[in-house]
Amino acid sequence: MVEIEIDGQKVAVPPGSMVMHAAEKAGVYIPHFCYHKKLSIAANCRMCLVDIEKAPKPMPACATPVTMGMVVRTKSDKAIRAQKAVMEFLLINHPLDCPICDQGGECQLQDLAVGYGGTRSRYEEEKRVVFHKNVGPLISMEEMSRCIHCTRCVRFGQEIAGVMELGMSHRGEHSEIETFVGATVDSELSGNMIDLCPVGALTSKPFRYAARTWELARRRSISPHDSTGANLIVQVKGDRVLRVVPYENEAVNECWIADRDRFSYEALNGPDRLTRPMVKQGGQWHAVDWKNALEFVANGLQGVRERHGAGAIGLLASPHATVEELALARALMAGLGSPNLDHRLRSHAFDNAAPAGRARWLGLPIAELSQLERAFVIGSNLRKDHPLFAQRIRQAARKGAQVSALVAQRHDWAMPLHAVLQAPATHWVEALARVAVALAEERGVARPLGTEAVAADDTARAIARSLLGGQHKAVLLGNAAAHHERAASLLALAQWIAQQTGARWGYLTEAANTVGAQLVGALPGEGGLDAQRMLEGTLKAVLLLGVEPGADTAGDGAALRQAELVVTLSPFKTNLDISDVLLPVAPFTETSGSFVNAEGRLQSFQAVVKPLAETRPAWKVLRVLGNLLQLPGFEYETSQQVLAAALPGVADGGFVPAERLDNATAAVVDLTPAGRVPCVASIYQLDALVRRAPALQATADARAARAEAAQGVSA
Repeated sequence: MVEIEIDGQKVAVPPGSMVMHAAEKAGVYIPHFCYHKKLSIAANCRMCLVDIEKAPKPMPACATPVTMGMVVRTKSDKAIRAQKAVMEFLLINHPLDCPICDQGGECQLQDLAVGYGGTRSRYEEEKRVVFHKNVGPLISMEEMSRCIHCTRCVRFGQEIAGVMELGMSHRGEHSEIETFVGATVDSELSGNMIDLCPVGALTSKPFRYAARTWELARRRSISPHDSTGANLIVQVKGDRVLRVVPYENEAVNECWIADRDRFSYEALNGPDRLTRPMVKQGGQWHAVDWKNALEFVANGLQGVRERHGAGAIGLLASPHATVEELALARALMAGLGSPNLDHRLRSHAFDNAAPAGRARWLGLPIAELSQLERAFVIGSNLRKDHPLFAQRIRQAARKGAQVSALVAQRHDWAMPLHAVLQAPATHWVEALARVAVALAEERGVARPLGTEAVAADDTARAIARSLLGGQHKAVLLGNAAAHHERAASLLALAQWIAQQTGARWGYLTEAANTVGAQLVGALPGEGGLDAQRMLEGTLKAVLLLGVEPGADTAGDGAALRQAELVVTLSPFKTNLDISDVLLPVAPFTETSGSFVNAEGRLQSFQAVVKPLAETRPAWKVLRVLGNLLQLPGFEYETSQQVLAAALPGVADGGFVPAERLDNATAAVVDLTPAGRVPCVASIYQLDALVRRAPALQATADARAARAEAAQGVSA
């Protein structure tokens, strides 16, 4: 350790640390703009100049390495004069348009100008003007005259997002941050540039001029999209969500969120919201009150059970539903005597479930993805399926990790790949078996049963040799592998490969609560129908909890029209052609609940705004429905009581007991090619919220997905 003195305090830091790092450890604030703890050091802004004993001039704290015995003064006259001089230069060309700036009230430049800026400018020349640029539907670059060239946005693209979409052109006062050749900013993490910008140069286009920061209340929540469980700050004005930004949690999402976490809130305020219960009578929709709607549903379910038996009733539940909602959905089906319940909406095979009461999961803590030395990803467009997991693995790759993949199409993951085994999705088992055979040959062990006729190729050998190196490694199955017709065989081979190489193995898991849905038993009971068979139209009554057949499922759900009763519980006006009843239930911002993310961490959240109009939390709707049906076990008064009964002993932020997380399998490898390509949602089609967010649907990713869908290309 190197010991230095900062403002009279002794502090010890590792060799190679900068003065800024020592100051942070000592709790001493040094003003800065370009420095950020997650980005490389650029030393562009010079705002962090400090007085170092024996140095001939002030030195930048962010770029000056510590030396033993160094004496640093951050508040001496010499340091303050230097910092004030830098601020004067920064303000020479700044437009000083704080009254109309979206960044006003939370602007680093504004804050530091109070302490280090002068009362008047000595410069009378005209200020520089930078013309606005259109870089897509998410980021506004309308006021680039405010830019101070800290290059945080440039470095974020290069180092975190993996794509250099912004750069600095020209020199001197003509320097500009811009895209090149008129390109747009299309990264799935691009919104983080807005947070990083220390001035108002990059702002949120959907939020632009919607409110001032001091008008907004800030409330914590959890992302309802992919399985990261990103921590959010939801900012509201009145009862309206106007902005979403990250809440820092190093163990989960660090200080980043994906664009779908940030901008999907637009759907909450959209015209598609369902605000009153509705019942279809004579082919026409009529708004009714909650009492009549729920009595209609209860009577309909009782009638179907009396005429056709409980086995004619089924419930399809979204894996984006909360633990509490899914637990009550299971209790409702059990009370009715029906085993027909499933959340595996996009799956083509259902023989790969974990043992009862257990769940398939990531297989390691999320934070350890950044520390991997070897990774083998099977059946995932990692960058688009799991942007924040991809970001962590990208950081590992930047440190030398070897990342390999088995995919049907080669997508740009914005990271170097050691080896890519490309094969049609229907032949993934045989392709993965080639890696297992190569590994068996390398280690001189018996190959897995069922792979006797498989021969390894050069790519498979490269992957096998890679996995034999390093200490920290993982074999990860993606959404397409989980939904695959041969999912059990893929898991069996992944497990064998991991065990032979000392790696951990698991599923990236698709949705916010895929793990939680398994833990609370949102699965068919004995003799029950899986999601695919329920969609084939064999049931007489179907409840759809947050499910839009066709968009959320492997089948289109058209056969559900044959049912006598279809009830949709959704925040949106949807399923109008197949439903008989629409019940407006609250999205994540208007209800309390919990999600269990891919690593098995339970995270609870509260409503941040009141439910819109007559919308009600889905857990309350299910509870009242259970009461009307006179079923036992529906006496809960709060969602916390439901959670305590569903997952006893698991605290908010804590982990599900290890014995309930299980990726082991005894499946036999079946090399027969699959008959169908796995069903996978594209990045902005994953759930009902992102599908209804106008800005997200205007992105290049959404346009490309629509074009592929029109051509019949699998996502």
